[in-house]
Amino acid sequence: MEKAQEYVHLTDEQFLDAAVGILSKAREGGVALRILGSLGIYAHSKHAPECLELFHALGRIEPGSPLFTDLDLAGYAKQSPAISRLFDGLGFQADKMVNGFFGDRRLIYYEGSGRFHVDVFLDKLEFSHDVEFGSKPGQGRLELDFPTIPLADIVLEKLQIHAIGRKDLVDLIVLFLGHDVAAQGPASAEAVDGSYIAGLLADDWGFWYESTLNLAKTRQLLETFVAAGSIAPGAAAVVRERLGKLERLLADVPKSRKWEKRARTGAAKPWFREVEEVVR
Repeated sequence: MEKAQEYVHLTDEQFLDAAVGILSKAREGGVALRILGSLGIYAHSKHAPECLELFHALGRIEPGSPLFTDLDLAGYAKQSPAISRLFDGLGFQADKMVNGFFGDRRLIYYEGSGRFHVDVFLDKLEFSHDVEFGSKPGQGRLELDFPTIPLADIVLEKLQIHAIGRKDLVDLIVLFLGHDVAAQGPASAEAVDGSYIAGLLADDWGFWYESTLNLAKTRQLLETFVAAGSIAPGAAAVVRERLGKLERLLADVPKSRKWEKRARTGAAKPWFREVEEVVR
C-alpha cells in the first residue's frame, strides 16, 4: 500500500517562524543551521507576493495541496553533538536508528507535538549528486546567508535530482519568478549566483548534464502551466528569461579537462548516484 503523503501541521507563517526560532536558538549557541528546499524558497520570496500566490495556486504535490512536508536544514558535522543538544533542549525526539547509523551525515528529529519532523544534512547533500556546504564552521557556505542556504545552493539542491518530480520543478519555477540570475556574482542575497553554479558544474559533467536536463524539464512544465492558464504570460516570460540565462551560463563556461574527459563517455554510462530513501 502506498504511504499517504504527510504534511506539516502548521500554517506557512507559523512553520517559517518555528524554523527561524530553531535557527536563532542555534545561532545563540554558536551553531550554524540553515533552511533548505521549499521553505527556503518561501522565506526568500516574502518580498515577492506574486511568488507566494503562485506557490499556493500551483501547489507542490498537487494544486491546492499544502506546501510543506517537513523541515530540511543544513549544518556542519563537527557541530553534530551541539545540534543534538539543541534539539534535545527544544523538546524534539531523536530518531535513534537513523541518527545512530547515519549521524555523521544526517540527523532526524521529531517535534514534540508531532507537527513536523526535521532532517539535518551535515556538510553536504549527498543524493543523485553532491551539493557541498563545507565542513569548517565559520568558513563554509552556510555563513553566506540567513536563515537559508544561498539561493545558488537551493537551485543546485533541485538540479541534482535525477528523477525530478513535479514538486521540485514547481519550486524552481517559483524561485526563478522571484529571483534573477547574476552572471558575475550576485549583487544581493535575492539574486542567484549563476557564475558559482556554472563554475562548479564546469568540473562535473554528470551534475552539469543532470542540470541541463532538469532546466529543460522546468521549462516544459512551465509551458504546460501556461497552456492550462495556471501561470500568467507575463510571469512565464520572466521565468523563461531567467532559465535561459542560467542555461547559457552552463553552456558557455569553460570546462575542465575532467569534465571534457567524462563528456566523451556521455550518457553511455550512469552519470548519477542511485538514491535509497531513508525509512523513518
